[in-house]
Amino acid sequence: MKVIHWIWRLIKKFLLWFFLISVGSVILYRFLPVPFTPLMGIRFFEQLRDESKEVRLKKDWVSMEEISKSAPLAVVAAEDQKFLDHHGFDFEAMEKAWEGNKKGKRIKGASTITQQTVKNVFLWPERSYLRKGLEAYFTVLVELIWSKERILEVYLNVIEMGDGIYGIEAAAQEFYKKPASKLNQREAAMIAAVLPNPKRWNPTRPTPYIIGRQAWILKQMNNLGKIEFEKE
Repeated sequence: MKVIHWIWRLIKKFLLWFFLISVGSVILYRFLPVPFTPLMGIRFFEQLRDESKEVRLKKDWVSMEEISKSAPLAVVAAEDQKFLDHHGFDFEAMEKAWEGNKKGKRIKGASTITQQTVKNVFLWPERSYLRKGLEAYFTVLVELIWSKERILEVYLNVIEMGDGIYGIEAAAQEFYKKPASKLNQREAAMIAAVLPNPKRWNPTRPTPYIIGRQAWILKQMNNLGKIEFEKE
């Protein structure tokens, strides 16, 4: 019984510390730039192990005021058109994804921008029930503590946009030789078009599929019009 009691005390301490650290980190990143993410570390070591790859990590944090309005509109149009309306989870999309994958062994996700931000900032890319559980926990925290504008700002600054390229500023400089503030609609849509697989696709060398996806995103951007955030 003493052993069980000791184990239970240890579990409670671990859960308490996890709760305090997780809430504290979410509060911290509500105000401060995210300097590094687990995915950046994973990709960096992948590059180190592969002699055929250049070792690089390009990122440059910029505020939402320094980002072209076309960029947030493009990623919302491409990735999560209900972003401003949901609370971190798009249950309708999740249900459709589940039903559509019952026939296969691999379950595709229906991640919102909030979930993708959480995965990039706090977690790792592995598909597992543990990670999905932690993703749901952090998604709730982030939606409670951050504004929608902050979620999108962090997303645009940490998301992988190419091999060793993270964030909209680094992507704009790498692909279009200009700051993120100067991106036009077509450029923002092209960057958004490669997000599902930025290591495979390149905005400056688009495949017919990516060109078609860019056209679809531009149409969705036109339908959405603009993004209006609630004032805090």
